[in-house]
Amino acid sequence: MNTAIIKYNAGNIRSVLFALDRLGVQGTVTDDPEEIRSADKVIFPGVGEASTAMAYLRERGLDKLITSLEQPVLGICLGMQLLCKHSEENDTDCLGIFDVQVKRFQSPVENLLKIPQIGWNNVANLHSTIFEHVPENSYMYFVHSYYAALSPDTVAMANYVINYSAALQKDNFYAVQFHPEKSAEAGQHVLESFLKL
Repeated sequence: MNTAIIKYNAGNIRSVLFALDRLGVQGTVTDDPEEIRSADKVIFPGVGEASTAMAYLRERGLDKLITSLEQPVLGICLGMQLLCKHSEENDTDCLGIFDVQVKRFQSPVENLLKIPQIGWNNVANLHSTIFEHVPENSYMYFVHSYYAALSPDTVAMANYVINYSAALQKDNFYAVQFHPEKSAEAGQHVLESFLKL
């Protein structure tokens, strides 16, 4: 299987490669349009800041390439947020696959929840083939200050300050806010199910 991991100025690609390796799949980290277009599966991971990431994608024409892909695509963390319409992070227009706004957590003073959310949180209302072998309310590993609002494309929900989209799906585009590559067995099941699409 030919699996492309989109290279852009965002971190965390190495842990995705390790996770794929554990599943016996070799990923290719690339920003070459032809390699990405010809891949069987495309993973769009990332930890970073929305506006600089979008600038990098636009400079290389990857914004138009990503939105034109027809094979299964999996956005992870920042990759998920960039697949949405707009992010409050530096008022950034994103790729618009999902008609969803990405907003910053606003923690009530009395709540004392720390921003960013870092750590394990459960995911619920699972309804996507990528959650086929994941039990309801499984715990996944999250690191984020911004979240995708709930929408008709929401296929998993989490709660931190408010309910938000832990996963989105539309056509061949799948996206998760959590890090499946760091989410133990449950996260491994998500990656396995995506790779089998």
